Amino acid sequence: MKPTSRQARRAFIVGVTAAILTLTACQTGTREPIEPVAPEAPPTGLAYNGIAVIVPLTGPDGPIGTSISNAAKLALIDTKEQTLRITVYNSAAPGGAAGAAEKAIAEGNRLILGPLLAEDVRAAAPVAQRSNVPVIAFSNDEGVAGDGVYILGFTPDQSISRVVQHAQSKGMKGFGALVPTGLYGQRAAQSLLTTVQKSGGRVASIQSYDRSPAAITAAAKRLNSQTMDAVLIGDASRTAAAASTALKAGPRRLGTELWGTDRTIGKNTALRGAWFAAPPDGQFDRLVGRYRARYGKTPYRLASLGYDAVLLAVRSARNWPIGRPFPAKSLIDKDGFGGVDGNFRFGKDGIAERLLEVREVTPAGSAVISPAATAF
Repeated sequence: MKPTSRQARRAFIVGVTAAILTLTACQTGTREPIEPVAPEAPPTGLAYNGIAVIVPLTGPDGPIGTSISNAAKLALIDTKEQTLRITVYNSAAPGGAAGAAEKAIAEGNRLILGPLLAEDVRAAAPVAQRSNVPVIAFSNDEGVAGDGVYILGFTPDQSISRVVQHAQSKGMKGFGALVPTGLYGQRAAQSLLTTVQKSGGRVASIQSYDRSPAAITAAAKRLNSQTMDAVLIGDASRTAAAASTALKAGPRRLGTELWGTDRTIGKNTALRGAWFAAPPDGQFDRLVGRYRARYGKTPYRLASLGYDAVLLAVRSARNWPIGRPFPAKSLIDKDGFGGVDGNFRFGKDGIAERLLEVREVTPAGSAVISPAATAF
């Protein structure tokens, strides 16, 4: 039987990911030996297309940026693609992300992976646009997408929409929210309003806080006067746990994609039983083993973005002649791609739409209660 067009489009990345990251035997659970790796760059004299990875390597976000850049190099090693070369640039160095982009382009790179932070994407994007170099950023800020910038990060809008829809499928109609002041909180609140209103549900109240303990408690008390089936806490898990303690018992706690990066979330007893939506973790868990074998440490959860970004570039390498601009049109595929973080696709707005699963926080961490869809 011939594969469908959807299967054919996804076959490369899905096949590579499965072959590379399936490191345990199916029946016995024993680990297969790590295969010898190829060099991180093509041999001297071999023609290649250059890819720049721009992430913070120093400063407070340096460990995350290092995980992303290491995973990106690991993807190139694993695929053994000899027509691509990765060069890493530090967005936290003097000159910032704009300076890193200028240097990367001057050195011949025709695709930029990164930066990580939204403000760095805003700084690097104009530099890349002037040279017609696409940017696949690791940010979750939808406001920086478009005009040649693609956002690969996990956005609050999609995770909130997914978990709220799941709650509605379980009969929940009344919702409230606690969100921090600032842009992220505003977007979380708008996502809740939009999703609930589309289904005819009700938003009882949305309360904001400035992240001080007193402000969180005061916002929760204001919300406690409302009748609700579920409460969205639009913040990282540690802050969400404090907010949950101040909320009255009864309403189901809902979280955002930020919870998916916390590998120890089950230790927060106040969040047990809460629901959140995030990318599937199965392939990432296998990537962790591969990463440890190569670099001797455990990667941050966002490392998968670097790995998947390189898989996209490798997939496009077949249609990327040496020395020519990167074929950006190959990024817009309505059937999407498969990677470490499951299936995703870029819309014309440059934002990665993802197929997310819903999890419930448990003492052991979290358990899947609604699997991710398998196709768009």
